[in-house]
Amino acid sequence: MNPGTNSTAARIHAENTAPGRTDASHPRPEGAVYLGGFRAPALDTVRFALAGLGERAAVLLEQLRAIPHAEVAGLCDLRLDALQSAGELCEANALQLFCGEEGYERMLTELKPDAVIICTSWETHAQMAIAAMEHGAHAFVEVPLGTTLAELWRVVDTAERTQRHCMMLENCCYGRDELMFLHMVRRGLLGELLHAEAAYIHDLKHQMQGDADWRTAHFAARNGNLYPTHGLGPVAQYMSLARREDMFDRLVSFSSPAVGRAAYAEENLAPEHPANDTELRCGDINTTLIKTRRGRTIVVQWDETSPRPYNRKNLIQGTEGTLAGFPTRAAGAGVNDGSEWSTDAEALHAQYEHPLRKRLGAVAEQTDSRRDGMNYLVLARVVECLHRGEPLDQNVYEGALWSAVSPLSEKSVHEGGAPQPFPDFTRGDWRHTAPLGIVE
Repeated sequence: MNPGTNSTAARIHAENTAPGRTDASHPRPEGAVYLGGFRAPALDTVRFALAGLGERAAVLLEQLRAIPHAEVAGLCDLRLDALQSAGELCEANALQLFCGEEGYERMLTELKPDAVIICTSWETHAQMAIAAMEHGAHAFVEVPLGTTLAELWRVVDTAERTQRHCMMLENCCYGRDELMFLHMVRRGLLGELLHAEAAYIHDLKHQMQGDADWRTAHFAARNGNLYPTHGLGPVAQYMSLARREDMFDRLVSFSSPAVGRAAYAEENLAPEHPANDTELRCGDINTTLIKTRRGRTIVVQWDETSPRPYNRKNLIQGTEGTLAGFPTRAAGAGVNDGSEWSTDAEALHAQYEHPLRKRLGAVAEQTDSRRDGMNYLVLARVVECLHRGEPLDQNVYEGALWSAVSPLSEKSVHEGGAPQPFPDFTRGDWRHTAPLGIVE
């Protein structure tokens, strides 16, 4: 946890909890054009550049190499050792390497890629996406899209002004169950949707022992749901939030005491480790309740500290049935009478497998067995859409809204659970954007 990262996280906290600040509205700049349903000119081959060569980028690079109509032209990282470790791969694939503080700018200028994938630390995502779009590239950003509302507005404004895609790579939208649930919802099997539950529960305390532990700085300076989108993205798509049917309205948020990480640091890390000399303020568990404009509710929970099994909840409830994940189960929804859970996941998948999964599932699992094929599918769909000149499955406004839960929850926790209004990054134009259909 270096001092620079710590001060950056403190700045984010100060901005997100400033008295009276909401950033709920923002006029559309002159010349900017709404991007709901946006189609960019089709590309025969999509030339990618990757920024940030950690574990995440290595996974995505492997996936891209297996996708038709995609190629990777260059890589950049602040660390020379990361680039050197990728040297053999780069030489075999004629990739150009860029290093240092100016490396990203040089890569954009010299390579002129069609698209950039950004796999760096949270606080750099927005500014790097903006730079990519300013250089004429589509931006694809690991979660979150930004850490403050002001950042998210700048990302939206830049995308609208440059007419470039900016999509958050929320790969959990492409999980097998998530795609199946979307398929079932779109077929009307749940009736009118009323409620959803989403989560990211993943014990990641061990990351505090790593050399690149930039997360701890955020736990020290901030308190809220710092990682909401893995669970929220899929249920927001089921509900068609920010796409004609409904919109985020407001949230309230509460955090538990911050106990687990400090105890882990004391027991497992050296006394001189920065985590043992820092107050870790972020609650072990955050629970946020979202209300939509139609009155529907979403419970979003985040916990990267407790000794709990991995869980994204992935529950969607309607007047005719309920679907839930971890484990996969259904009640009503044309499966049974709703009085008990049906837990026969194989039967559900046999009957309701999503067409995209049927078409690409075999190669997805072969190249991405660790994550259920979702990494391959998100990139495959990005390349398909850019190659065909079609709208992406997720637009810039959805990425901004899902990411906005983090700063809004931080402010709500800081204000004792006070309700926080969501910004409308679409400026009312969500009413004219078609919901995501069943991607065939």
